[in-house]
Amino acid sequence: MVKKYIHVNQHKIRANKKNGTNEPVITVKEGRTNTYCHEVKITGEATVKYGGNDKPLLPCGARVVIETDGFVEIVNPQKYLEACVNE
Repeated sequence: MVKKYIHVNQHKIRANKKNGTNEPVITVKEGRTNTYCHEVKITGEATVKYGGNDKPLLPCGARVVIETDGFVEIVNPQKYLEACVNE
């Protein structure tokens, strides 16, 4: 199974609050695919990691991620290829 990384996009949270919108703020990264949603359910082991001030854990700049090899159920997914999306 491909390792999955889940993180919360703080920029989307701020934009939602500022603009009165409800865009998905949770990103599930699996290989080159990003899936955006409001809710995930993880079945299996998962680890929460913090990279510290000097080390983002993902190319998008995320410093806190949930890492899992387990099954991730994504509620109302919105998929995009990483090459097409700038976070």
